[in-house]
Amino acid sequence: MQRKIIVAGSHGVIGRAAALRLAGQPDTQVYGLSRRVEPSIDGVEAISVDLTRADQVREALGGVRDVTHIVFGAYIEKATAAEKSELNTLILRNLLDVAEVTSPGLRHITFYQGGKAYGADLGPFKTPAREDDPRLMPPNFYYDQEDLLRERQRGKDWSFTALRPEAVCGFAVGNPMNLSMVIAVYAAISKELGIPLRFPGTEAAYRALYQVTSADILAEAADWAGQTPAAGNGIFNITNGDYFRWRHMWPRIARMFDMDCADPVPTPLATYMTDKGPLWERMTEKYGLQPIAYERIASWQFGDFIFNSGFDNISSTIKARQAGFQACIDTEDMFDGLFRQLRADRIIPPLS
Repeated sequence: MQRKIIVAGSHGVIGRAAALRLAGQPDTQVYGLSRRVEPSIDGVEAISVDLTRADQVREALGGVRDVTHIVFGAYIEKATAAEKSELNTLILRNLLDVAEVTSPGLRHITFYQGGKAYGADLGPFKTPAREDDPRLMPPNFYYDQEDLLRERQRGKDWSFTALRPEAVCGFAVGNPMNLSMVIAVYAAISKELGIPLRFPGTEAAYRALYQVTSADILAEAADWAGQTPAAGNGIFNITNGDYFRWRHMWPRIARMFDMDCADPVPTPLATYMTDKGPLWERMTEKYGLQPIAYERIASWQFGDFIFNSGFDNISSTIKARQAGFQACIDTEDMFDGLFRQLRADRIIPPLS
């Protein structure tokens, strides 16, 4: 066995894709850490653990020895930036405290940052964003996790890589940052109600340049980072490799659902979609969908955040390409493939 990998946060959209990708590689054993172990992930040994509790981490992982790689995709949402930073740094520290003792041959740690490193959550920012852009005013848990790794790495043989995606799109339930699920469920409900698919955000967001990251592309980047010396101790923007405007993409998404597309109307999803639980239950029975609780299937607050960002959000991926990572995907093809897979897996209704 050449690689023994811990994937923390294996039931999130990022961690799940990484676990699936890595488990499919030869000579690789993957342990998936999450508070819940269901649904199972093919080829991944699930370990239920609360990373906020150091004693539980020691108990759950004390017997997992000789780990070579860690992919840290765990994340806990909190109300304030300071609380978020404190807690998300704590869970990384708790994992390191155990892994460094049980796995002296540790080689590499991959962790994730994102657009908040550039201020994408605050307002218009310098674009294209580059990895060498200066930091913003703290607190920011990306910076604190990075600083922790740099501090712990001194005198050690392992290296780390930070990957910076934007609006990751894949499949996971109960994950607050999964744009594809927001769009899919919003479109399915709109179609069931017999209304056209309207972009629910602002006119400015409809026209701004935007980018997203396929969870599969990001998983490939994690695999690459753990085996590529040029990625060691580096930070890399990872996106699909193209840019788009919702005003052009949205009508194409409507066609993927065999729906008409109408002019955008700013419609707060957190207000207008929260009462659709009973409708979703009826749709689940009607179309034989997987019985996933409505409150776990999409985050309308996250959708509102993305669809109301009325400024360009683009980052340069030249650094990753110069280091050897060439994977990319056309975003329209990504959306089409994801929606087809969601139908095949009975997450959303079939086309009628």
